[in-house]
Amino acid sequence: MAKSAAFSSSTSFSSITIFLTIVSVTVLLYASTIAEAGDSSAFVKKTISSHSIVIFSKSYCPYCRKAKAVFKELNQKPHVVELDERDDGWSIQDAISEIVGRRTVPQVFINGKHIGGSDDTIEAYENGDLAKFLGVNSKNDDL
Repeated sequence: MAKSAAFSSSTSFSSITIFLTIVSVTVLLYASTIAEAGDSSAFVKKTISSHSIVIFSKSYCPYCRKAKAVFKELNQKPHVVELDERDDGWSIQDAISEIVGRRTVPQVFINGKHIGGSDDTIEAYENGDLAKFLGVNSKNDDL
């Protein structure tokens, strides 16, 4: 009978140890996620403020290619962040979503101002607003 009580106490101790380990790992992962989200938000804000033209993009995205082509047409070199080529791309995309209310790519910023996605960028190009924002002459050729 004493052996049974010792086994039960040992089993209880093991269960508590496992439970505390799971709780600790969960807390650490949550804290890491919160820190990463903060880092991503800071990264997005710093990137937008540090470059005159920023495109958050994915390398395989046809809409992103269209948006990048507009700037090439205007002889402008945007700072492009290819989210699919970064380990933290998903959290950066989450941060962009929190800032602009859209999770889609591309997301284009000029002089710190959010222009929008591909359709918004092409429309601004076609109506001459994009050239005005950039202070350049518009070629306004069809893409």
